[in-house]
Amino acid sequence: MSIMQQSSKAQDRPLGIWFQHIQQGQIKLPRFQRYEAWDKGRIVSFLNTVINNLPVGVTLALDVAGDEPFISRHIATAEVSTKVAVTQHLLDGQQRLTAFWRSMHNNYEWEMYFVYFPEFDQSNSADEFEKTIRCQKRWLNKHGNRMPLWTDEPEQCFVRGLVPVDLLCPGDIASKVDSWISQATKSLEPNDNDPDALKKYKVYTATRDKLKDEIVQLRERVRHFNLPYLSLPPDTSKDVALQVFINMNTNSKPLSLYDIIVAQIEEVADQSLHDLEDDLRAKCPKAARFGDVRNMILATSALLQEKIPNNRGMVEMNKQSLLDNWYKLERGLERMAELLECQGVFDEARLPTNAVLAVIAALYDLVPENGDFVAKAEKLLRSYLWSAFFTDRYENSASSRAYADFKALKELLSTPSFDFNDCVKVPVLNRDDYPLVGNDALMNAGWPKAMGIEARGILAVSSYFGAHDFADNKPISAANIVLREYHHIFPDALLSEAGIKSYYALNCALITWKTNRIIGRKDPLAYIKERVDLADEASVKDRLDTHLISYEQLSQAHYGQLTGDDLKQRLEADFNAFMRTRAMLVEKTVIELAAGKQPNIQSIWQHQETTA
Repeated sequence: MSIMQQSSKAQDRPLGIWFQHIQQGQIKLPRFQRYEAWDKGRIVSFLNTVINNLPVGVTLALDVAGDEPFISRHIATAEVSTKVAVTQHLLDGQQRLTAFWRSMHNNYEWEMYFVYFPEFDQSNSADEFEKTIRCQKRWLNKHGNRMPLWTDEPEQCFVRGLVPVDLLCPGDIASKVDSWISQATKSLEPNDNDPDALKKYKVYTATRDKLKDEIVQLRERVRHFNLPYLSLPPDTSKDVALQVFINMNTNSKPLSLYDIIVAQIEEVADQSLHDLEDDLRAKCPKAARFGDVRNMILATSALLQEKIPNNRGMVEMNKQSLLDNWYKLERGLERMAELLECQGVFDEARLPTNAVLAVIAALYDLVPENGDFVAKAEKLLRSYLWSAFFTDRYENSASSRAYADFKALKELLSTPSFDFNDCVKVPVLNRDDYPLVGNDALMNAGWPKAMGIEARGILAVSSYFGAHDFADNKPISAANIVLREYHHIFPDALLSEAGIKSYYALNCALITWKTNRIIGRKDPLAYIKERVDLADEASVKDRLDTHLISYEQLSQAHYGQLTGDDLKQRLEADFNAFMRTRAMLVEKTVIELAAGKQPNIQSIWQHQETTA
């Protein structure tokens, strides 16, 4: 080949031919391709490009001759029943061609696409002067009917100037087009006995003909619209095709690291990471509560290969070993989720730091399912978990620090007879280097709904003992936590009136929305007692105890008609005392938890009473 010879040249291909090839099953997607990802905005933009005959980027295909080089799948909703020879694997352009294919069938579940013709809009509210694509969202009503109903009625669509985009579909659908036009314009056709029948009939036929002409013109434009492509020859090796796939990405949303590793695994093992991921989600449903499963897969796999759980470590890990470790990965992720749940951490929204997830999941490879060592090992894991929540170890450089902690913890767990005195070898457990946060830091931790390790850590501690709801007395759980809201114990309206900041983690409790919506400026205990048996103060106290909230302090917080400086002075003193008491309770609990212990609520309250 001459040095001046062109490496490749884009070839023209109209959408009509693309459609035919997809329909016949000649074009398929390699299994490693990510799934359909475009939202309605991207789809509308692409279809507008087509109907306005504007240029669009090239696609990339691998020519196939004989056996397919990769396991493949059809473009979404384009499955064909006949056995046909595949001639190309689409490496780039999936999103455009999927959007084209599905819109030409208008088979999206919750959206329907139309071409808007302003000249046919009878609503007198036309705010556009050019043909454009519109998306109409759909939904089911309580009777199971797909709404809005007018989208399925040609006449109602037409009076809005809307024509379903599937009428532009390539192929022989003339009868479908004529039928839709006939139904859409039926109301314009006059009765025979109408005195203005002739005049109205002329308007009717002119409108019908105009509508058909517009649709036919757009159909031709769509059919002949050029979507060019580059192709790799059929003798291209799999590794080269995969590398080209990774390097060439005309989609404005770049390939993620996960997408790249999916392709690399396909190369080395001819196995689908997508399929394994789906299987893992089914087997390990609890793990998915704590964040992006794909990131957990990659980070945990990196640690299992003793790689730093960052992009570089994930790229460098051996992809075959990732597959070989898959059972360890599944087992570790689900046991990690169970450990967090037992500690009162139920989901990603309440997780103080995700740096701990992969570390714990990977370490479970060294923890048997049963036996005496399980208790010892999990005590160490609990110590690690709470130390990560209540030191500044993971404020920065979380991946490299997680790796260092993992290595040290792994060394301990590799020797079942390890001594807990050796825990100082684990950086996060070394209290000289990483002391637990103190009382003052706890009092200044912000609102836990925002990101913040200490703030969410405090919320986790307040959930550890069950965090019984003020209204129904149900303990917090993975099932009901989504029904809980972030509630100010000293109401925000009350504190704001006195100019006191209210958004502190220590002033927060997770309770149900019905409890939370009726608070206002009331005294802290007043609204709580409204939600339970007023005569049973023991019940009120018991529920508050599970949140580490002092009943005695709230019972003394009465402000009546106090205003101005009198309110501020009294409220500020009470609020500060409440915050400091709760900080002491949390601090005592944290010390126990970070030592791997499992404190009970009675011992925490007894400690507070003896130190008060």
